[in-house]
Amino acid sequence: MGVLLPVKSFAVAKARLAAVLDGPGREALARSLAERTLRAAHELPVTVVCDDRDVARWARSRGAAVVADPGGGLSSAVRAGVAYMEGAGLGSVIVAHADLPWAEDLRPVAGFDGVTLVPDRHEDGTNVICVPAGCGFDFSYGPGSFARHRAAATRTGRPVRIMRDAALAWDVDEPADLPAGEAFGAVRHL
Repeated sequence: MGVLLPVKSFAVAKARLAAVLDGPGREALARSLAERTLRAAHELPVTVVCDDRDVARWARSRGAAVVADPGGGLSSAVRAGVAYMEGAGLGSVIVAHADLPWAEDLRPVAGFDGVTLVPDRHEDGTNVICVPAGCGFDFSYGPGSFARHRAAATRTGRPVRIMRDAALAWDVDEPADLPAGEAFGAVRHL
């Protein structure tokens, strides 16, 4: 069992927040969110898939393995990372977005014989997925990914578990996703 975190360059991440955060603010937020999500792996081995030297250095400094993002978007990056982890002999992989401000513990997503999906709070995206190694799961991120991932999980022929977890359902993409007031300051300084 291991955790895969796809992480965009901190310097260019969270562009949709430009109306409320300047470049250094977005960079600091992206870094703190990734740090929070990585810590939620606890003792599980973590692999970061990225295409940025700063992110790779950050990941290695925290004991994570690093896989080069092959390009082609998030789905392609996740497929490359999962393939690497399966090749390393891991029996299952938890794929978690690196922008989960309230993530405390990713481990409960594991421990199921099939595919576990954790939708975002809008039930549109898929913030966390746990797949058995070699099950042939088809990652397909972007708007409406939860429905596509649910169908992909069914196609594996394995049991499907939908886990609705308030802490893992909250991700930060748009200004409205930022917690208000004091909570926003806490997110920026995780």
